[in-house]
Amino acid sequence: MHTVLKGKTKEITIGIDRPFVMIGEKINPTGRKKLAAALTEGNFDYVRQLVENQAAWGADILDINVGVPGLDEVALIPKVVELIASLTDIPLCLDSSNPAVLAAGLAVMPGKPLVNSVSGETKRLESVLPIVKDRGAAVIGLTMDDNGIPKTAEERVAVAEKIIERAVKMNIPVEDIIIDPLVLTVGSDSKAALITLQTIDLVRKEFGVNINLGASNVSFGLPDRLTVNQAFLTLAIQMGATCSITDPAKLGPIVKAADLLLGRDDNSMRYLKYFRAAEKLRTQEAEKTA
Repeated sequence: MHTVLKGKTKEITIGIDRPFVMIGEKINPTGRKKLAAALTEGNFDYVRQLVENQAAWGADILDINVGVPGLDEVALIPKVVELIASLTDIPLCLDSSNPAVLAAGLAVMPGKPLVNSVSGETKRLESVLPIVKDRGAAVIGLTMDDNGIPKTAEERVAVAEKIIERAVKMNIPVEDIIIDPLVLTVGSDSKAALITLQTIDLVRKEFGVNINLGASNVSFGLPDRLTVNQAFLTLAIQMGATCSITDPAKLGPIVKAADLLLGRDDNSMRYLKYFRAAEKLRTQEAEKTA
């Protein structure tokens, strides 16, 4: 099953038989004081820098979130989206829990965007899905509901089924529904990653839809987070995940190597191209700090 997203001119296809898709995570002020300050000040130079950097490191899609306490997100999001759309032609993903922000941002997004996200919670389904339908967007469905995050893979699959059924009834194509099995830290639950991997497997087998991850959550609170993230993402790709909201600079090499090893990269061309581009970027960054 293929989920097709479109920017101004560029089209990205997400699918199990396609290269893994990286959704750049950096334009999100949560835990990023520099970005939060820039948005508060109305200084978009740093946003511009994040767009250019993530695109250079191979982000296929850019996630956009302007959730800073005290800011008028509804007024701010169109400005940020229009700026980003002027800088890149890759598809965009609008990230907000506020339906008014989603509506305001989607109104100025080019092409066919992605919405991050809806859940199985009744109010979220009722408020978000109509916006997704009206805009003709695709949507990420989180496997949590009014009872919270299920503890078992089977319960998460049941939430996924609820989201898919509700969306399809609203005439949102099933291929435009991407399920997120939720990634929790293994620092507090050693079985957390295993449950996510089991959920990926079950969702793939039962529904065939595409699967997204917030992969870096798995290592929260642990030392050497990058190693844990790399190992988990590799396992998730093998299990059937097809896209992830992640840092392309840190996890791009792992993604390209996984695609290569899974036979999704004819003649190693994408891996070699990425390797050469990465070497050039590292040299440029080293020269700037020298």
